[in-house]
Amino acid sequence: ARMAARVSVLPSRRCLFDDPVQIRVAGLQPQQAVTLRASLVDESGELFQAHALYRAGSSGELDLSRSPALGGSYLGVEPMGLLWTLQSKTPYKRLAKRNVLTPFCVDLEVYEGHGDMSRLLGKCSNERWFLGEGVKRISVREGRLRATLFLPPGPGPFPGLIDLYGSGGGLIEYRASLLASRGFVTLALAYMSFEDIPAMPEVLELSYFEEAVNFLQKQQQVKDTGIGVLGLSKGGDLALSMATFLPGIKAAVSISGSSFNSFVPLKGDGFTIPVHPYDLGRMKIDDEAGLVDFSDVLHDHTDPATWDCRIPVERSLAKFLFLSGLDDMNWKSDLYCQDAVQRLRQHGREVEFYSYSGAGHLLEPPYLPLCKVSIHRVLGMLIHWGGQWREHAKAQEDAWRRIQAFFWQHL
Repeated sequence: ARMAARVSVLPSRRCLFDDPVQIRVAGLQPQQAVTLRASLVDESGELFQAHALYRAGSSGELDLSRSPALGGSYLGVEPMGLLWTLQSKTPYKRLAKRNVLTPFCVDLEVYEGHGDMSRLLGKCSNERWFLGEGVKRISVREGRLRATLFLPPGPGPFPGLIDLYGSGGGLIEYRASLLASRGFVTLALAYMSFEDIPAMPEVLELSYFEEAVNFLQKQQQVKDTGIGVLGLSKGGDLALSMATFLPGIKAAVSISGSSFNSFVPLKGDGFTIPVHPYDLGRMKIDDEAGLVDFSDVLHDHTDPATWDCRIPVERSLAKFLFLSGLDDMNWKSDLYCQDAVQRLRQHGREVEFYSYSGAGHLLEPPYLPLCKVSIHRVLGMLIHWGGQWREHAKAQEDAWRRIQAFFWQHL
């Protein structure tokens, strides 16, 4: 049967995951009520969906960058709302890309009316890639390194970045592959819970991260003007430690990070930074769902008794960018960022700091939907990450722009 309506994704049905697109529908009746639905099946077979109610314009057209949603997963003019409100029927699932060599395919469908979605009027799909045309993915198992290197196409030289995720561990590639698609040689580095690296190492060696810096500096396509490092959560304090103790780091970004060494002691050359003291007795557990709120477990960071676990960022000559969500329910990242920013400014260091109201802990590349709660892979508990849908989505777009601009400026 010929479809009554034409759905189009502009400028192209194929794009990078962090590219905004324009979704349009043509061939409807003037003022016709329709429901738009987006569906995405992740690599584990989990279905994520979002829907929104719209009314066509007088010419029978719909343009999501101009037409307001009247109900559904979101309200108002949200050109990318169908992506960032994607949710699975199974609770507590986080949408994340495991294999960056394949895209996420988003099916877009238009149904008649605002009711039962029985009559399909038109559809199309949007292929959203994490690996740009010509970007090379190289698995790295050199010395102790457990990493993946992404090289942009062409001879370069390009700025070099090391990308670190949080204490859930594993080797997470999708942010690194997107950064490489935007012109950075990027090394996604595993440091916990991966292959022969234990889930909870007794100690993290600074020399391991130094090995990563040396490896990256040796790559022909990497500019010799210094390396950047980007970390989320536990990766954030590691990024600060690398910028403080390793000479090759010129710029560091901490997302929802801490200015204290968290969870695992960090062993350097002739010194060890102990763990920020915590008391798991202060965990708050929601009995009904079993959700865990960790925000109060760490001891008060203003108490001098905790200061031996501080990362002495003020000694670093690197440039810093701190990003945090004010609705972070995992830990008080905004306070910890402020602590670092204050110390850096007292020592006359340059630092940028942005905190986003309504944003949660997991600030990801844009259009990845908010994950409020998910299982922490190492702790095996349901962790509350926080965030409000719309504010979090806007924060992710803004943060992504700032991260790239910061690295282009300083590298």
